[in-house]
Amino acid sequence: MFVLFCMGSIVIGTAQDSIKQVEAITGDGIYSLLRRHGLDPTKFYQGFLQLNKENLKSDHQLYAGNVYRIPVVPTDKGTDRDSEPTNKMEYPIFGEDYATVESLSDRLKNTVYYLISGHGGPDPGAVENYAGKLISEDEYAYDVTLRLARELLSHGAEVHIIVRDENDGIRDSRILDLDTDEVAYPDKPIPLNQKKRLEQRVNVVNRLYLQNRGKYQRLIVTHVDGRASGTNIDVFFYHHHKSKNGKRLAECIHQTFQKKYKKFQPNRKYTGTFKDRSNLYLVKNTLPAIAYIEIGNIRSEKDQRRILDPDNRQALAKWISEGVLLDFETKSDQ
Repeated sequence: MFVLFCMGSIVIGTAQDSIKQVEAITGDGIYSLLRRHGLDPTKFYQGFLQLNKENLKSDHQLYAGNVYRIPVVPTDKGTDRDSEPTNKMEYPIFGEDYATVESLSDRLKNTVYYLISGHGGPDPGAVENYAGKLISEDEYAYDVTLRLARELLSHGAEVHIIVRDENDGIRDSRILDLDTDEVAYPDKPIPLNQKKRLEQRVNVVNRLYLQNRGKYQRLIVTHVDGRASGTNIDVFFYHHHKSKNGKRLAECIHQTFQKKYKKFQPNRKYTGTFKDRSNLYLVKNTLPAIAYIEIGNIRSEKDQRRILDPDNRQALAKWISEGVLLDFETKSDQ
């Protein structure tokens, strides 16, 4: 074994590999720490957990000031690593840091997913003051939706993001600046009137659904709740009571969350549910089977810890995508 002392870090390794030790600063999550040191979080997240599992909080949060281990990736040209073929696509809507999406599998080949994040445009949803700045429902729902879209694309799905903001992208910040420039697919202004806004989304989804008739199609709506201050909620799911496929999709994602909470927070009971909410306009009027997800209450301090942390938003997207994979790979029909 050899040890190299570098600027602000220590590299420990063997001839085959090396590990660098780096310090977490205040505000760091796993994603921001890896990205700050030049590593793609989507590739190295699980490896980081394995290297540092004894040095993490129960919810995978970092301790500011603690030293963590990250791999040092060889960059010498001419190695096999440099010549490996990769299958990558560029999606500018995810922003500069996340625009490149690498194909991980074709597990969702021939599937179509429509993703709607709540509110947007002239309607930010619930607005709350946090650390002297305004935060809003729509920005956090949109960030999780983009992260989910990226996960689904990496497994070969066709994805349509219905509420879009071409200049936000995926953001690794706690405070996501509030703006009102979101549009409806492909580039239509979003009405202020709530019913017209919902009708617009229904019309877009139903038109695309008919164009893709015969394919495996699902709709996922992501919301951040805005109920009374202090009311914390677990992630929960709605479906249409007459849709067997919608119920199944919601249940698969719900089961995934149950397993994740049991694994990562074994001392905390997960209380999120999935149930019928056929009275919701989007649930009632859209053609694809739908899962409608509430990821937390923006007015709850406990839920803010889940929603504002970019690593937590990534985990939410990852867990939803795993539920989507479970739904598709164990389906009996469309």
